[in-house]
Amino acid sequence: MKELRKKVKKKIKSKNLTPAGNRKKVGIILFTTSIAIFLLFAVRFIYIIGVGKVGSESLDSKRQELYQGSSIIKAKRGTIYDRNGQPIAEDATSYSLYAEIGKDYIGLNNKELFVHEKDHDKIADIFLKHAGIKKEVTLKQLSKKVKKNNNGMYYGSTEFGSKGKNLSLETKKKIEKDLEKEKITGVYFTEHPDRMYPNGQYASYIVGYAQPEKADEADSKITGKNGMGIEKAYDDILKGEDGFKYFQKDSKGNELPGSVIVDKEAVDGKDIYTTLDSNLQLRLEEVMDDVFKNATPDDITAMLMDAKTGDILAASQRPTFDPQTKQGLYEEKDKPEPVWQNLLIQTPFEPGSTMKVFTVASAIDSGNLNENETFNSGKIQVYDATINDWKPEGKGALTYRQALSWSSNVGMVLLEQKMGTTWQEYLHKFGFGKSTKSGLPFEEAGTIRDKNPVDTAMSSFGQAIGVTNFQMMQGFTAIANKGTMLKPQYIEKITSSNGKDEKVYGPKKVGEPIKEETATKVLDFMKDTVEDPDYGTGYGVYGIDGVSVSAKTGTAQIFENGKLLTGANDYLYSVVQIAPTEDPQYIMYVTMKRPTITGEHGSAQQLIADISNSMLKHAFKVDTSGTQE
Repeated sequence: MKELRKKVKKKIKSKNLTPAGNRKKVGIILFTTSIAIFLLFAVRFIYIIGVGKVGSESLDSKRQELYQGSSIIKAKRGTIYDRNGQPIAEDATSYSLYAEIGKDYIGLNNKELFVHEKDHDKIADIFLKHAGIKKEVTLKQLSKKVKKNNNGMYYGSTEFGSKGKNLSLETKKKIEKDLEKEKITGVYFTEHPDRMYPNGQYASYIVGYAQPEKADEADSKITGKNGMGIEKAYDDILKGEDGFKYFQKDSKGNELPGSVIVDKEAVDGKDIYTTLDSNLQLRLEEVMDDVFKNATPDDITAMLMDAKTGDILAASQRPTFDPQTKQGLYEEKDKPEPVWQNLLIQTPFEPGSTMKVFTVASAIDSGNLNENETFNSGKIQVYDATINDWKPEGKGALTYRQALSWSSNVGMVLLEQKMGTTWQEYLHKFGFGKSTKSGLPFEEAGTIRDKNPVDTAMSSFGQAIGVTNFQMMQGFTAIANKGTMLKPQYIEKITSSNGKDEKVYGPKKVGEPIKEETATKVLDFMKDTVEDPDYGTGYGVYGIDGVSVSAKTGTAQIFENGKLLTGANDYLYSVVQIAPTEDPQYIMYVTMKRPTITGEHGSAQQLIADISNSMLKHAFKVDTSGTQE
């Protein structure tokens, strides 16, 4: 045993396994390991610094995420103005109403943030007062049934239709003030970029409307919608180009002042000045509203034009819509497409007797009309068709001048027969059967039916031919402007926001279908419509005290779904007025389809005169006494 202990001690001694030696060896091992680990970390650190990655993650990317940001610089959409610089459409922030009706909408300290049933009536009053939302609509929405969650609590929110959307900041503040005054909870607003239309119903189908592509995204781009009006036709010009910027952020992610680097400047959209005159346009909307409400026709169109330039000063239609609220645009909730079309360019119609202006002009210009020559009115046979005057018994013998003022179909057919194929040539000269190239979406070219002699005969008094309002107005400019035909214009100029880049649109001559003396004579003939007590179909209706007026009335039968409508009021009524006769300044054209006529309203032509006379008086600034200011 002693020998064994001696051998162990000897072995330990030979290995220097003394406590002091062990401490020395452990120290050497620890030092070496520390150096190795330090070198390993140093090599790794140098690698990370040199390569810039930890695994597959880029340090630079992470650094930029933490301390660098980027964002789009939004371009301002161009403003649409009237001819006097009054805004018609402009960018803004708008607000939409909603209410929380679920009883589990609870805030801090158990504060109830939902609408209480006791406040329903007060809320309805406030919404009616400031947003025009009917009380029954508000009460119905607030009383909607809400669902229960797993805990048996009610939850849900509700909105308030088109009138509860696209509210201005001013309206929002008024509603909030009244809600706060009544200590009402549960009513809130969503904020979104929008396009504002301060005038409401205002040449809506010519102007069109634009809205964010994605209403729930704050940076969503505003674009023209539904292939409608200037907003869509000139979308590329109005929308501009967004820019882009980089910036440094603080630890909270906020942009550091002075750190912004603009990579690409935003280019604001260009502004468009229209030819519309707000003074006249708003008056037109007002009088059309009154007539549409009283006579309930299928539709109305109206346009006032500067005779010397072709500028459209006012134009509208009924039915129409409010581009701000979209009320009237959709017949059914959530219907994907608009119900109505731009009747001024998209819906060709048979114009009826206003077409006789062009028949007489063509006959005079081609040497086929002797104003003192007479014919027997009443009816005429054209092959297998009998064509009647509006009074089948006629009015006895008429001169061809009287044929226009009395609106004789027979007289027009006889003039068409005198002209032969020349009549078709003049139709093309006046621009019928082809687009006016207005630039507005989906403009129709209309139709000229000339496959058989009956259709050709009927086209002379405005049947068997399809026209648009723009085509009719374009043709009328030749009558009003000494034979020179002008393109209907609705854009005055397009300019950049800084005014350096500007394109001005002036009168555009598109033809000279008749001679100056022809135009003068036609205007003289048209005066009889207003001034001749025996033969004027517009006598006592379309005269304006102090202003000489040349006019032509129209009453066209309506063909729908392959059949002729035969009701007492199944007609398209119309009038064109050009004034003053001696030196025309304005052309006014109105159509009205299938109105309800009662003794209170007098006649269809009187209903139309409520629009057209009112507009011309307003344009000429004629006061109620009939004196021109």
